[in-house]
Amino acid sequence: MVQNEGTKAQPSGLEEKDGDGLKRGLGNRHLQMIAIGGAIGTGLFMGSGKTISLAGPSVIFIYLIIGFFLFFMMRAMGEMLLSNLNYKSFRDIAEDYLGPRAGFFAGWTYWFCWIVLGMSDLIAVTSYVTWWFPSCPLWLPATLLIVVLFSFNAVAVHVFGEIEFWFALIKIVAVVALIITAIGMVVIGFTNPPSANYPQGAQASLINLLNLDHGGIFPNGLMGFLSGFQIAFFAFVGIELAGTASAETKDPRKTLPKAINAIPVRVVLFYVLAVMSIMVVTPWADINPSISPFVNMFALSGLGIAASVVNFVVLTSAASSMDSGVYSTSRMLFGLSLTNLAPKAFSKLSKSSIPFNALVFSCVCILPGILLLYVSDSVMTAFTYGTTLTSILFIFVWALIVISYLVYRKRAPQLHEESTYKVPCGVPMSYAVLVFFVAMLVILSLNIDTLIPLAVSPIWFIILAIAYTIRKRRAEKTGTELGNGDYR
Repeated sequence: MVQNEGTKAQPSGLEEKDGDGLKRGLGNRHLQMIAIGGAIGTGLFMGSGKTISLAGPSVIFIYLIIGFFLFFMMRAMGEMLLSNLNYKSFRDIAEDYLGPRAGFFAGWTYWFCWIVLGMSDLIAVTSYVTWWFPSCPLWLPATLLIVVLFSFNAVAVHVFGEIEFWFALIKIVAVVALIITAIGMVVIGFTNPPSANYPQGAQASLINLLNLDHGGIFPNGLMGFLSGFQIAFFAFVGIELAGTASAETKDPRKTLPKAINAIPVRVVLFYVLAVMSIMVVTPWADINPSISPFVNMFALSGLGIAASVVNFVVLTSAASSMDSGVYSTSRMLFGLSLTNLAPKAFSKLSKSSIPFNALVFSCVCILPGILLLYVSDSVMTAFTYGTTLTSILFIFVWALIVISYLVYRKRAPQLHEESTYKVPCGVPMSYAVLVFFVAMLVILSLNIDTLIPLAVSPIWFIILAIAYTIRKRRAEKTGTELGNGDYR
């Protein structure tokens, strides 16, 4: 079992490396912004209107509930990562405490999630670019994006950090601008245009949150409330990126706790206050689920270029998500290769300490997303199912983190006692988080659009089981040990 590395002094500086050669080139501001970027998904800008239309004002509780449980998942990951700085990600933790099979499943499932999301983001970015330039060939912006993100990630890890810093800043500015605009519209007594629900036009007011005229806070009942989780949950995908990036962060013992501890504040600011601002200005019953509520808000305020502004924000948000996917998948393949759970070629580092082969492989796997730009709408619908599938698989990955924590508490009680970053009510809250994940799977089975991906998700695990069996047999023939990571 692992030994505590917490008493060792950690040098600082861009040239500091961990035991496997990765360079700690990310500073505190980088990790904080990566954490913010992971917490603010594209779904907030484009999908919040649909979530509000399903759940009404109760959407506020949905974001709070999801954020609450994922915060404890992140705290569990943080405590374990800081118990041993030789861990590069949660995959290493799963392998160390649950065995090589768990490490194999966690690593490759996480890689697959981000590859599918990367393809989705590729299509999204292309659609946003062609909104401005309709005559532009579809393959051109998609190819350029892959080349640009590959180039940035291939230079050095601090370049990735800088890119994510500015991408996250754009998201922050957009959300803050929305909140400020809403406050201003309430102060001046803005009145919405007449509608079927409000023939005289509804006035911007905090009273709209109570929704007294249209069913109260839970206008669509329990099923409407539960349906809202299906879309809102996807918006939190990527929240674990701060943990993945901590292996390349200077002084992770200070920076990682700051990033994780700020999650509740970010959930309140970027989700709760944002959707509250939207519903304060326009009652939920008048919100069009097919368009971005951000566009509608800025348009009502008189900003004529609202559509272009939000199009730019969502474009950068999708590009940020894809950039995070390129980064995280290359590091995941690097970690897998170090323990013989992926080809050894993926452990090769460039002169700037970048897992170059793993980076190339991940980018190549995203390329088929360009082909999806030219297929029919039916295939695009199937591809939407694929993005829902990633949410289901993320539940599996996050559940492995929590299960690893429970095993960590049993097998390494001394590390928990010595930890300066203990999970509050760690064991009972871990079980509560697992129950929440099970509840999420049940909720996903209530709608046909999410039931289909849920039903086919076991296929991925069957593929992984076969792949692991083949790799294990090959290892036995060559005398190679699987999962032989040295985390001591």
